[in-house]
Amino acid sequence: MSAVYINSAACISVQDTLNENFFQNLQSENSVQIVKAIEPNYKEFIPPAASRRMSKTVKMSTVASQYALKEAGIEKPDAIIVGTGMGCSQDSEKFLKNVLENNEEFLTPTFFIQSTHNTVSGQIALGLQCHGYNFTYVNTSSSLEFSMLDAKLQILDDEASTILVGSTDEQTERTMELYQLNNTIKKEENLPVDYLNSKTDGVIWGEGASFFVLGKEKTESTYAKITDIQIINKLNVDETKKFFEDFLAKNNLSNQHIDAVILGFSGDSESDVYYKNASELFLSSSLIYYKHLSGEFNTASGFSTFIACHILKNQEIPKVMMINDVNKKEIKNILLYNHLGGNDHSLVLLEKA
Repeated sequence: MSAVYINSAACISVQDTLNENFFQNLQSENSVQIVKAIEPNYKEFIPPAASRRMSKTVKMSTVASQYALKEAGIEKPDAIIVGTGMGCSQDSEKFLKNVLENNEEFLTPTFFIQSTHNTVSGQIALGLQCHGYNFTYVNTSSSLEFSMLDAKLQILDDEASTILVGSTDEQTERTMELYQLNNTIKKEENLPVDYLNSKTDGVIWGEGASFFVLGKEKTESTYAKITDIQIINKLNVDETKKFFEDFLAKNNLSNQHIDAVILGFSGDSESDVYYKNASELFLSSSLIYYKHLSGEFNTASGFSTFIACHILKNQEIPKVMMINDVNKKEIKNILLYNHLGGNDHSLVLLEKA
């Protein structure tokens, strides 16, 4: 079976990930309830007239996708696939606010048209004049993984040779208020957060956009090979280890073959139990966490995939992400594990290209 490679990786996040030296400047954030993405100067990438009509997630995705395509040396991909949990929620809120304020009369359709989840992939396609396969996955925390799985299958079936795959989510004022009311976001009295040993519920909420170009050919810019992806909606805590063991067995691997494991510790004591159970399986692997750098959000795994690509390419793990002291001479296989609030569990196995 032919391979599928990640040939470029770009990310806009809470960290300055568009900067080439971001790897050395990662900083933890554990003392605020909500962390915002570091946005670029959009005027350099998007005409101001168009930018004014775009929501934050569309702008972040447009820039991140441009970076990804440029790095891969591709002007127009064969397909565009985007994963998102909340979509263009800023425009959704604006539309609903207009409905209420205008008593459901004299409404302009613009906010409604731009509030759909597939606005991001559509806007990117319009900008590139790409008329190929265009799809959006909305599967909460496994949206990116479904997008990558779709791209992988298309490449293996020779339906496409290069595919732009991305994940994106933005924050909105009203949604953040609701998340605070239902305790999704940590209460102020529970800050700062000890991500690895939290005794309280709730998370610090983030946002961001991550884009990758997947291809069937290995190139000079290749970061990693996608070995396998597994997704399950519901998983009991006591089934965690079997979930991992079955996945590794399917790929003819044991836990000894995994050089590094990236775990999505979010500081939510109730759901972080899954990560603690998983970490017990990989005592001889480098254990890594990342949501103290990105915040928790529906597609936070985009940030971890981006980081994993750089770890494989640089053969180096930033100290700020290390859980244990295991250092491998060579990092060949990285396993990424993520879920959101105990639902939609995903495993992604990346291999050094």
